Amino acid sequence: MPDVWIGFSSADRQRYWWRTVVMILALAGVIVAAGLTVREPGRWWGLGGFGVFFVAMIFNMINWIYGRALLSATGVEFRAFVSRRSIPWSEVAGIEKRQRVSRSGIWWDLRVVRVRGRALTIPGTLTNRMIDAELEQKLSVIQERWSRAPGC
Repeated sequence: MPDVWIGFSSADRQRYWWRTVVMILALAGVIVAAGLTVREPGRWWGLGGFGVFFVAMIFNMINWIYGRALLSATGVEFRAFVSRRSIPWSEVAGIEKRQRVSRSGIWWDLRVVRVRGRALTIPGTLTNRMIDAELEQKLSVIQERWSRAPGC
C-alpha cells in the first residue's frame, strides 16, 4: 500500500495565508499605535514582550499552514515546519473529529487518540466549514489506514 499525505490543499493554504497576513497587519498596527501613544518610561518592555508573543503566534500559524501527516503501513508521522513525530499504529486507540467553539466561530479538526498519553491534532485538518467534504475524506482515509494496519 503506498504512503498517503494528509495536509491542506493549495486553496486552503492560500486562504489561511490571507488570514495570517491580515492578523500580522492588525497586530503590527497595534504595536505601532501603542509605541507612539504610550508615554511611560517602561513602555518598550511591554511592547517588546508583546512583540515576542506576536512572533511566536505568527510562527505557530505558519507551522499550522505547512504541517502535514504521512500515513504509512507502520504508523502516522506528523511533519510540521520544524518538527517531526512518529506514532506506530499499535499506539493509536482511535481517530476523532473534534469541535472547538471560539469567538471567531466553530472549528473542526482531527485528532489521533493514543492508548497512553494525550491526543495529538493531525496537521492539515483544521477547518471552519460546517460541512467539509475534504475533512470527511481525510477522516475516512485515516480510519481506513488504521483499520488495515497489521496488528491493530
